Amino acid sequence: MKTNMLYAVMAATMLSAPVSAQDVSAFDQCKSCHVVTAPDGRNIAGRGRTGPNLYGIIGQPAGYQPDYNYSPGTLAARDAGLVWTQANLAEFISNPTAFLQDFTGDDSVRSRMSYRTQTGQAEVAAFLASVR
Repeated sequence: MKTNMLYAVMAATMLSAPVSAQDVSAFDQCKSCHVVTAPDGRNIAGRGRTGPNLYGIIGQPAGYQPDYNYSPGTLAARDAGLVWTQANLAEFISNPTAFLQDFTGDDSVRSRMSYRTQTGQAEVAAFLASVR
């Protein structure tokens, strides 16, 4: 796995910001494509169905939902051992394809997630870690 120091420094810096577990506003930029829906069916945030449900993503391997059609790049990262943490999820949403390429060491892999968050990556990851 290649290491991209710029992303590592960015992720570490972003994770230093305190976040309230109740603050779902950071997820606003994600909600058009994703939902956060608990196993009991309770919708916590979002309305989109383009991307996978992000409930419980922290601590899960990449591509963990059996009913979602993940990109070959995401599946390659899963096969290479990617497990979502707050830090690497914040890094991923900054530039999904670059993250997968760095993680797998394969410059040909791509993510289907084309959106790149410009701000609030750590807050989104902290929010997702808080919903369990």
